Amino acid sequence: MENKPKAGPKDVFLHLLSIITLYVSAGALIEILFSFVNILFPDALYARDSWYVESMQNSMRFGVSLLIIVFPAYLITNWVLGKGYAAEPEKKNVRIRKWLIYLTLFLSALVLIGDLVVLVNGLLQGELTTAFILKVVSVFVVIGGIFLYYLWDVRRHSEPVNPAV
Repeated sequence: MENKPKAGPKDVFLHLLSIITLYVSAGALIEILFSFVNILFPDALYARDSWYVESMQNSMRFGVSLLIIVFPAYLITNWVLGKGYAAEPEKKNVRIRKWLIYLTLFLSALVLIGDLVVLVNGLLQGELTTAFILKVVSVFVVIGGIFLYYLWDVRRHSEPVNPAV
C-alpha cells in the first residue's frame, strides 16, 4: 500500500487561501477590464449620465484595490507552497491540492463554456458591438489562462502510468 501524504491544517489553509485569492484576483481583473471597456465604449443610453461614469470609475477603483491586496497574497501563498514542495516534493500530491485544482479546472471550464454561449447568443441576436466582443474576449483570456495553467500543472505533476503494474 502506497503511503500518501496527509494534509495538515497548514496545508489546507495555504491551499484554500491560494485558490480563493486566485478567484478573487481573476474577478477583480475582469471587473477592471469591463470598466475600461465601459468607459472607452459607453452604452449610448447611459453615456451622458454622470452616475454612469462615476459608477465605472468606482468599479475600477475597487477592482484595482482588490488586485493590489489580493494578488500579492496569492503570489506569496504560492511562494510559500513552492518552498514546501521543494522541501517535501510528495506534498504536491496532497488531496486538498488535487481537489482544489480539479475544482478550479471544472469551474473555469464552466465559465469558458458559458462565455462561449453568451458569445453565440449575442451573435444570434445581432449584438456585435465592440464592447460586447471585448468583454467576451476579456473573460475568455483571463479564465482561459487560469484553465491552461492548471491543466499544465496537473499534467506536469501527474504520476506516469506504468502499464506493467
